[in-house]
Amino acid sequence: MRAARYHEYGGLETLVIEEVPEPRPGPAEIRVRASAAGVNPVDWKVRSGAARDFLPVELPAIPGRDAVGVVDEIGAEVRGVRIGDRVFGLGGVTGATAELVVLSAWAPAPDAWSDEEAAGAGLAAATALAGLEVFGPLKGRTLLVEGAAGGVGSAAVAIAVAQGATVIGTAGEHNHAFLRSLGTVATTYGAGLADRVAALAPDGVDFVLDTAASGSLADLVAIVGDPTRVSTVADHARGPLLGTHVANARNDSALLAAAGELGRQGGYTPRIEASYPLDRIAEAHAHSERGHVRGKIVVTI
Repeated sequence: MRAARYHEYGGLETLVIEEVPEPRPGPAEIRVRASAAGVNPVDWKVRSGAARDFLPVELPAIPGRDAVGVVDEIGAEVRGVRIGDRVFGLGGVTGATAELVVLSAWAPAPDAWSDEEAAGAGLAAATALAGLEVFGPLKGRTLLVEGAAGGVGSAAVAIAVAQGATVIGTAGEHNHAFLRSLGTVATTYGAGLADRVAALAPDGVDFVLDTAASGSLADLVAIVGDPTRVSTVADHARGPLLGTHVANARNDSALLAAAGELGRQGGYTPRIEASYPLDRIAEAHAHSERGHVRGKIVVTI
């Protein structure tokens, strides 16, 4: 099968497209013939070697963690999915940017989602839902999302709005129209955020979700007044020191199923900033490395 791969840690020049052995699913896994895969910051952080101390990988490695495709092989212990089903899901830290991908968590892909949209949903939605679940029901509550225009942030905004929350999202001014299209109240991040939030939510903010790791976590705690009402999916260093919730994406089919159900109801559609063919994987990684992505970047297989 064809796949993107790198044989050593390093820059974009390490990425090659080549024929590699086909993976086989374990007893609790499935394999899909992938049509698209997501590109996430963790992909290039792992590829560069920046994350090797806590996310070591066996080289050569195939970048990518989430994908969409049609099931073509099922592990012996798997139930509830059939050959030919179209699913989106998560595999390991690596392995998704290939013609055949092994998934350990998955859910049916909504018919309304394109392959690109479904490919962009897995890691973003699972991360957003993991960050939000600590707050319980959001209906009637006010949520502040720091870094609302990115892949995880935009997923969190859409999910929270669908659950009945009033959402204030921070982003650069060039992304404010995008945030408003998601149903959020947009404001800028940085100095003076507390005053801007107070003007937008005179009765206060109930919860804060940080998806940005911009160094603002202490300010976000001050805005809400209680670290237990703040969840971060991005600042794993300051979160424990400040007493906030720290959440990570889990390979949890229930989280993916919840995102898929919102998609079927029309409450969540992953937003895609750019799509690249497999042969241009290096361009996709370069785009992600530049930061300030609006929604998700994906690679079509």
